[in-house]
Amino acid sequence: MKAFFGHPRGLGVLFAAEMWERFSYYGMRAILVLYMVHVLKYPDSRALGVYAIYVGLVWFTPLAGGMLADRVFGTRLAIVIGGSVIAAGHFVLAIPAAWSFYPGLALVVIGTGLFKPNASTMVGQLYEPGDRRRDAGYTIFYMGINFGSFFAPFVCGYSGQKVNWHYGFGAAGVGMVLGLITYVALRDKYLPGIGLAPTRREASTADDNAPLESDEWHRIQAILIVFLFAAAFWVSYEQAGGSLNLFADRYIDLRVGSFTVPSSWFQAAQPLFVIVFAAAFAAMWQWLGKRNMEPSTALKMVFGLLLVGGGYAFMIVAGRQVDACLATHAANCAIVAPGWLLATYLVGVLGELCLSPVGLSYVSKVAPKRTVAFFMGVSFLPIAVGSYSGNLLAGLSSSIPSKATFFSIFFVVSVGAGLLMLLCVPLLKRLTASVKGS
Repeated sequence: MKAFFGHPRGLGVLFAAEMWERFSYYGMRAILVLYMVHVLKYPDSRALGVYAIYVGLVWFTPLAGGMLADRVFGTRLAIVIGGSVIAAGHFVLAIPAAWSFYPGLALVVIGTGLFKPNASTMVGQLYEPGDRRRDAGYTIFYMGINFGSFFAPFVCGYSGQKVNWHYGFGAAGVGMVLGLITYVALRDKYLPGIGLAPTRREASTADDNAPLESDEWHRIQAILIVFLFAAAFWVSYEQAGGSLNLFADRYIDLRVGSFTVPSSWFQAAQPLFVIVFAAAFAAMWQWLGKRNMEPSTALKMVFGLLLVGGGYAFMIVAGRQVDACLATHAANCAIVAPGWLLATYLVGVLGELCLSPVGLSYVSKVAPKRTVAFFMGVSFLPIAVGSYSGNLLAGLSSSIPSKATFFSIFFVVSVGAGLLMLLCVPLLKRLTASVKGS
């Protein structure tokens, strides 16, 4: 293998390692809330509260993991430590004992904090400054994330729901071990000298204490405003593992002939849609750019918010069907056609492709040069805040009798945030006027 799709061969190693890590994460996520409700017998509010804390910490700890790699471990070792701790967490969850649940979750959180940001950082370390292949390399890497996320619910979800819940957690651990084996076996050959621990001199010269200029402060203000709206996006998007997962389990008609589809399989919809549409979106932005018609990054993010909120219109319709069924006190209200939920996921993914990738690009362009790495780490925080607050909000679902009313909340939050951000677009342009293409 002389190259990996025209890129450094190390990209293939990182692609495989990240694919298996995301397999483990999304495989476990597909069954986590269902396990708490069906096995631990948690009420919805408690299950979603635990899930909110878990996903919030999963997206918060990469900030600390990135700093530890920069100053202590180096990305090379941080990935091994992180992946090992993740695998240990899944295998602890696979132990059929009451004590194993929270320690297992804690280990997955800690390990993800070390693994997640540093695998992404190593991709950038493959390329020399100015290498035009860098953006395409990240696109290929992003596809690895979604391949792992797509297959995980089928394997872990089926194992958990159809065989034994703890087998589902164990399958997630096996996936992480496969990723570690691939990485450790090939890194010396294909990632020579990349991601080593920093020397004391490198660590000390990395900090620049010179005061920021006025324009740099304006650009930081723009990033913080964008982060606020990004958090509103993740409030709605991250319902997939929580309230939408429970809705699929209880109210979607899962029968296909004599087979009952595991409800966790719906968790594969989002990554599948990303795989299908990501290249099309990249081509669309490039086509519009050549004709000077490409929207600004801020306007793309407005589209993302409007789309993820608009997708909940389908769930409002589905919720009304369930409300009508529950009003009759029917014994079985699993009557909703799967298409309503899949449509919500599809439109939400179109929103994700407008907001998530361009958000990272926005940070890389707008952040003052000496703070780019810091703000790349901070860019995980809107996901943490949105995931945490969104799933805490989902915990209220049991106190809201109408499913349609409950899903209307996410429609209003995201569409309202999109319209408000639209009003902020001129301000964002003024704050980043010195940055070309922002």
